[in-house]
Amino acid sequence: MPSVLTLWGSPSRVSRTGIVAAHVADRLAKAGHRVDRLAVRDLPPQALLHADFADPAIRDALALVDKADAVVVASPVYKAAYSGVLKAFLDVLPQFALRGKAVLPVLTGGTPAHVLALDYALRPVLTSLGATHVSQGWFVHESYVHPGDGNGEGDGGTGHRLDPEGLAPLYELVDAFSAHVAGPASTG
Repeated sequence: MPSVLTLWGSPSRVSRTGIVAAHVADRLAKAGHRVDRLAVRDLPPQALLHADFADPAIRDALALVDKADAVVVASPVYKAAYSGVLKAFLDVLPQFALRGKAVLPVLTGGTPAHVLALDYALRPVLTSLGATHVSQGWFVHESYVHPGDGNGEGDGGTGHRLDPEGLAPLYELVDAFSAHVAGPASTG
């Protein structure tokens, strides 16, 4: 099966975007994909902001993007666009870093008006990076995402959960993305 990188750009240690990205990654792994995960906030800030390509963490992050067959790009919406930390990472990527890759954009935010950021802010950047196929993106309203206290059962022990009405449409898109990435052999 193809490999998928879930990449999220939230500056917060515990973030709704990270929770959604983890659910997407788990769903893709259950479908048989090899899944790598990258939280941009974990990269060294100095190296990221100065585009220090000699930094081992930056090199490793770029290698993850390069080796992935597909990428899920997730971000919270700030000021009607994706996060600055994600922007900093996308700026470090080579011009056509997403060439030959399918990409699934996912955003989280507090108002339905933020849905527009998918098509007017994030999609153009992903396309300019050469993505072969940018799937229909999905916006998850923050009211559907519930950060836990680390004592949850049945959720990997995190206590994090997504409401079913928020999960169902997201999983429908993730499954379609998974099938697209797997190619014709998966539908036969």
